[in-house]
Amino acid sequence: MTSSPVSAPPPPAGIASRIAKGDVTRDLDLTHEEFRAVLELADDVKRSPAAYRSALGGKSIALLFEKPSLRTRITFELAIQQLGGFAILNDGPIGAREPLKDAARNLERWVSGIVLRTFLQKTVDDMARWSRVPVINALSDMYHPCQALADMQTLREKFSDTRGLRLAFVGDGNNVAHSLMLCAARLGMHFTIAHPEGYEPETKIVAEAERLAAETGGTVSGTTDPYAAVRGANAIYTDVWASMGEEDEAAERRTDFANYQVDDDLMSHADPGAVFMHCLPAKRGEEVTDSVVESKRSVVFDQAENRLHAQKALLLMLLQ
Repeated sequence: MTSSPVSAPPPPAGIASRIAKGDVTRDLDLTHEEFRAVLELADDVKRSPAAYRSALGGKSIALLFEKPSLRTRITFELAIQQLGGFAILNDGPIGAREPLKDAARNLERWVSGIVLRTFLQKTVDDMARWSRVPVINALSDMYHPCQALADMQTLREKFSDTRGLRLAFVGDGNNVAHSLMLCAARLGMHFTIAHPEGYEPETKIVAEAERLAAETGGTVSGTTDPYAAVRGANAIYTDVWASMGEEDEAAERRTDFANYQVDDDLMSHADPGAVFMHCLPAKRGEEVTDSVVESKRSVVFDQAENRLHAQKALLLMLLQ
């Protein structure tokens, strides 16, 4: 006697759409409608977590981490577990012991999705190319879409209407800045980045953000003057001056970024109701002072919490 296959439970009513591309390797893999649907679903998941506790129906998701992690690893493992799935972690170089295309075609036979935290965007792109199951970029050198989604969720919670909001990023034009810029432009925000000479964001990504901003009524701009960037801002965001993989540049970057620390004086030039944001981990005393992180303006731990909810929403829209 053969048993009937067990089907996954029907999707919760809160899931309004699916991600047609099937992967989230970069922010613009999401259409405008999908981007907003992820944010709305993240809000619903946060309000009513019990409604989604069996939504993945026992599916397994592989977590491939080339970089160490606290927030990304724990929030993805918890997200998968709390949605009724199983997480399998493999840390270390991807594609070192065997060709990446072979690893991808092994994984697709075993799991329902793949999450990568890696050094190179090419690793994420190649995994998506060769895998028939959804791939999520949990961080690469070019993008950090999961962080940006959590950040947008946090800003929506704090300000309700994000259209016209002024978001200033102070620091390196890195992966976090790229994803923030793209997502802020989609929501009609005015995004300004202040950076030292030589640390500009990628020209191609700036052009994509400017195109999006032109459609939504937002703006994208850059300056080398941090005070000009934060003047009247509703949110000030910073990140470490030297990311993982850039440790050999740390001393040089401390010199180059010495005038770009977010301190109480810089915060005083923002709007009186402005919030402080950071993707964490923070090097207190370098890119930001301890007093700013610990101030009432700081929403860094709200951002960290929202990683869990935003990633749940992504998993639901990709795997349900």
